[in-house]
Amino acid sequence: MKKLTTRSFKTIAAILALVLFVQIPAASAASLSELKKERSQLEAEKKSINKSLEQKTNEIQTNQNRQQKIISQLEQLGAKINETNHNIAVVELDIEIANEEISILEDEIAELKEKIEQRNELLRERARAIQSSGTVSYLDVLLGANSFVDFIDRFSAVSTLMDADRQIMREQKEDQEKLEVQKLELLKKKEDLEANKAKLKSLMASLNQQKKEKKQLVAELEKEEAKLRSEKTELKAEYDDKVELSKELEEKFLKEQRRLAEVARQKALEAAAAKKKKQSSSNSAVSSGNLPVVSAGNWTRPAAGRFTSGFGRRDIGPIGSKNHLGIDIANSIGTPVVAAADGVVSYVGSMNGYGNVVMVTHSIEGKLFTTTYAHLSGFNTSVGASVSKGQQIARLGNTGNSTGPHLHFEIHVGEWNGSRSNAVNPLNYISL
Repeated sequence: MKKLTTRSFKTIAAILALVLFVQIPAASAASLSELKKERSQLEAEKKSINKSLEQKTNEIQTNQNRQQKIISQLEQLGAKINETNHNIAVVELDIEIANEEISILEDEIAELKEKIEQRNELLRERARAIQSSGTVSYLDVLLGANSFVDFIDRFSAVSTLMDADRQIMREQKEDQEKLEVQKLELLKKKEDLEANKAKLKSLMASLNQQKKEKKQLVAELEKEEAKLRSEKTELKAEYDDKVELSKELEEKFLKEQRRLAEVARQKALEAAAAKKKKQSSSNSAVSSGNLPVVSAGNWTRPAAGRFTSGFGRRDIGPIGSKNHLGIDIANSIGTPVVAAADGVVSYVGSMNGYGNVVMVTHSIEGKLFTTTYAHLSGFNTSVGASVSKGQQIARLGNTGNSTGPHLHFEIHVGEWNGSRSNAVNPLNYISL
């Protein structure tokens, strides 16, 4: 009874140890999966912020283009204002010259008025003389001559007086007509100059108003640009924070991958020790149902089926070519997918164009590898599970960016990274 109790206790302790050993990696692997999700979310946020930054940059460029266009218009307005100022100066000079001409004309008018007034006074004097001497006519003067000689003298005098009177009247009429013409010319010249000056000043006021409005618009655009730059700075700071956080997550992710790699290494050592206890032919191969033939050595093919696409650059039709970072094995949906080597499952879930994915971390002969199985229809494992070479982990499918049922299989030397820069040709490790 005592022996049985001791044996039972040992059995229970072993089971507990095994459970704890399995659960701890599973929990950590689940943490790795969460870290991957968080990293993907961060990348999406960084992409969104980067898009916003590009948009702000474009808005700032558009704003600056508008400013440049308005500044160009302001320069044109400045040229028009300078031209208008020149024209106003010319008109003011014309007005100044016209004012001098008007002053001379006014002097001439004043002189003419004085001459007219003098003639008027002479005519008034003649009229008064006639009134004071009675109503004596030029005929009476001629008939009163004492002799022929006296008549001739009187006739000559009368003719002279009559000519003088006619000349005075003629000059008076001409000067009065000239006076009216000069007055009209003076008024017309003044009106034309003032109208031209008013027109130019109106144009100047309009140009100044346009210039004021343009300057105000430039000020508003500069204010808007300052706001856009401030928003861009905030977005850049937010993006830098995300980058910093992304680096921290990357470090955590890599640290967890290394820990899982160490777990895989330990498992590999244990598996190697267990294999030594078994007797098997180094060249033997086994298969079961639709499972692929399990090869001897460290690696085996991940699925049965037809090899359809190799590693490297391949043509994808009219859109060009792309780098194919794995190999493709075609078969029907549901075909078993197995682990290509002993290891620990580090990721189970969906991943963009890969569709449903399983990742397994391996430690083989002291070297770290990560295998990726994509486009799956379902899973037969979970994160943290220890798997053996040839053990089913998933089912072949057509999920993600896939044109038909197949397995896309990748091998990475070291830890898996988003850029897949360490992908190698799987055919260097497995046989088809």
